[in-house]
Amino acid sequence: MSKNLTLLALSLVGYSYAFSQEVTNNKTLTLKDTTNLNEVIINQNRLQIPFSKQTRNIQIITQEDIKRLPAKSVNELLAYINGVDIRQRGPFGSQADVTIDGGSFEQTLILLNGAKISDPQTAHHSLNLPIPTDAIERIEIIKGPASRIYGINSLTGAINIVTKTVSENLISAQAYTGTSFKNSEDTQNGKYYGKGFQLGFTHKIAQFSQQLYLGHEDSNGQRYNTASKNNKIYYQGAYAPDSLNNISTSFGYIDNQFGANGYYAAPGDKESYELVKTAFATIQSKHKLSNALTISPRISNRYNEDDYRYFRHDLSKARSQHYNNAFMAELNATYEQNYGSFGLGVESRFENINSSNIGKHSRENYGAYVEFKTEMIKNLFINVGTYLNYNSDYNWQVFPGIDLGYDINNHWKLIFNAGSSQRIPSFTDLYLNQRPANIGNSSLQAERAKQVEGAIKYTSGNVIAQAGYFYRTINDFIDWTRNRNTEPWQPQNMDNNKVQGFNVNFRININPQNSITKYYAVIGYSYLNPRIKNNTTENNLSKYTIESLRNQANLNFTISHRDWSFTTANRFNERLSYKSYFISDVRLARQIDKLNLYVDAQNLFNVKYIEAGAVPMPGTWYSLGAKYTIAY
Repeated sequence: MSKNLTLLALSLVGYSYAFSQEVTNNKTLTLKDTTNLNEVIINQNRLQIPFSKQTRNIQIITQEDIKRLPAKSVNELLAYINGVDIRQRGPFGSQADVTIDGGSFEQTLILLNGAKISDPQTAHHSLNLPIPTDAIERIEIIKGPASRIYGINSLTGAINIVTKTVSENLISAQAYTGTSFKNSEDTQNGKYYGKGFQLGFTHKIAQFSQQLYLGHEDSNGQRYNTASKNNKIYYQGAYAPDSLNNISTSFGYIDNQFGANGYYAAPGDKESYELVKTAFATIQSKHKLSNALTISPRISNRYNEDDYRYFRHDLSKARSQHYNNAFMAELNATYEQNYGSFGLGVESRFENINSSNIGKHSRENYGAYVEFKTEMIKNLFINVGTYLNYNSDYNWQVFPGIDLGYDINNHWKLIFNAGSSQRIPSFTDLYLNQRPANIGNSSLQAERAKQVEGAIKYTSGNVIAQAGYFYRTINDFIDWTRNRNTEPWQPQNMDNNKVQGFNVNFRININPQNSITKYYAVIGYSYLNPRIKNNTTENNLSKYTIESLRNQANLNFTISHRDWSFTTANRFNERLSYKSYFISDVRLARQIDKLNLYVDAQNLFNVKYIEAGAVPMPGTWYSLGAKYTIAY
């Protein structure tokens, strides 16, 4: 561990600021690091709370961060965030699970502009997203039980992807390619490589705006049977007839397929292959009916197909086909008074699945929110509320919570929050029938969590820092277990899961006035101490109870000089069940008028490591990319 931490510190020498530019009216405009996080409004669907007044542990990946970091997908971006554990089975973003602060991958809710897009079959597919990084304004990571804000299944937190608001007419084209320079095992000739392109179009005229992105990526993998290919499209349109009303819609589709050697059932799945198709659509609006009342209706739909082929060359056996759909309708409202603001909301969600080895099932969920925030007491911010939920399988439950913030002075703030949450078992947890390997458990109870957290926060023009401690308990924690080598894997409710955690995060922006050289850093460290009371014995195996991180450190540092930039992003992970590893990625970029050129090197020190399943992750991988943007 000390050796890796030393490498982490030494890599500061190579850090850089990913200098970026946008083109406006055929002139090159330098995009400075001017995102003022204190003014960012966190997207909570009802109450609008600026980041500066937030009393929760929230981290943000800004638009500038996205342009700095040596990453091309949402999966890769999240890997650089402290407290977030991205566990990739598929290299290059083909398949990944995400957890927050030691939870399981099923306990994190994924949203797009506040709309839930998590997968009800299994959270293995929740990050199968067609959202290109060029369309993203920021990514909000809300840690801790978030049912009071977003409803069920946000047990340990939520990740909300917020897309850009179109303000100008642009056309962009981006192409990239990469290789490990290692010989391919599949073809016995040639090298492992990957390539991709993105086309983007944004248009605004009067009250109308729209954006469209097309993308394609393919790779022959990084070892035997890990080739991948995906095609994706994303569209978003908006209409604002006046300052009091607006309506927007979005649509996305991704066709993703990949070799799944070692992903789920190693060592027997060497020839397995998976095809996943995901589509979603959302329409929402916002109407300010009076100075006090604002309402926001929304409907959304997510459809997913999953075709898993255990033997890719013989589809007559061991093939699993799943089709699931989730439809959701919501109505949120804000009512503002001099003494505070009320947030109100109701929602309904209808989920169904038709599967070759899960069966045909459906369920319904109904929820109601009420929140109240006030600053009537000097220096004290209070946000209290509750979420009432009814599920057709699990009946009634209620999830209260409270957030408090006390301003010591203009820079220092004490924060405290306490809340509860729930995770409904997935269709896979309940009904899977893959004998003799895996079987579901229809008797599972829902997971229930409670958490308290305290922290101190510092903000200034150049620095945002926060250090905090949390304690969480999860009753009826769900883990997949089996008797060693004799029985199939099956989910069970454990007695409880208790986690204590400490974290500290810094964002530092050093831009001396009139200087042509600028510096930027994000530094984070977290420590988790889980204690799990379960039913496993020496002869039993467990999938999830011992896989969380214990120590995690992230260090991203950037320096830019004129039109050059050099960025390095580093992460150190130590798991309870696996040896620690340190990964360092770098990006060198240059802006030449309308053209941005960059070179990436990921896993610079060629570290051998595994994040999930039995999938060795890629060694050193080199990429070259170019992006051209024009205004019209």
